[in-house]
Amino acid sequence: MSRVKTPFLMVLGLIWLAPVYLLIVNASKSVDGYDAKTVWKPAGFSLFSNFGDAWSKAALGDTLVATTMYSVIAPVLAVLIGAAAGYAIVVLRLKRGFLWFVFIFGGTIFPLQMILMPLFSGYANSGLYDTRVGMIIVYTAISVPFSAFVMRNFFTGIARSVFEAAVVDGGGLFRIFRSIYLPMAGSALAAIFILQATFVWNDLLLGLTLSQSDSVRPIMPALTGLQSTYGGAALPTVLAGGLLVSLPTVILFLAAQRFFSRGLALGQF
Repeated sequence: MSRVKTPFLMVLGLIWLAPVYLLIVNASKSVDGYDAKTVWKPAGFSLFSNFGDAWSKAALGDTLVATTMYSVIAPVLAVLIGAAAGYAIVVLRLKRGFLWFVFIFGGTIFPLQMILMPLFSGYANSGLYDTRVGMIIVYTAISVPFSAFVMRNFFTGIARSVFEAAVVDGGGLFRIFRSIYLPMAGSALAAIFILQATFVWNDLLLGLTLSQSDSVRPIMPALTGLQSTYGGAALPTVLAGGLLVSLPTVILFLAAQRFFSRGLALGQF
């Protein structure tokens, strides 16, 4: 069985790596040397110059600070709010806790496209449109349901005696949450943060709908300007820009892979 499995997995790996190969090879070609008929064939190495062209033409530097802020602050807030919700529902046994959980997680039932128009209207009327605070709020709200779902399941796997022993020792509810439950859930919190940070960094739809200025707009909507009617960038430059903006999420995953792997086994100690 293992003799069959290994070649099969190798084929699947090659299929998965084929788009990555195409991206790197064509992003490395010079603008003049690109030919759609030879996309599989390497030709020259102009990757760093293409990086520079994409950076300047899409004004990525203006959006990098804002995107980094969204990708850090919103997931952190979502993780803490989701952990608090899971703690209240499971550990504190909140009255009608399951209904509260359904209410929180129910927001994921509707496709994001259904709420774009009312969301845009509400942001325009409240003054949150095209503001960094508004973007942080919407990214936090979008990330909370998944965080609450994972943390509720995680806290369900912790013995009730842990909470009872902490209460007997004189610990307050907030102190128990901060000093016992959050440290125990460190791996799960890290896994949720990585997933939500990646989602925020790669978001296109909300950024296009709720922002317009370079200092507020996330990096993915800014990158689309390379392919717009007025952008006029060649395909190697566009591909280089896509490769460039994807590097931070890859680095984040590789740097926190150990925590992410532990977080996959939620509820295990």
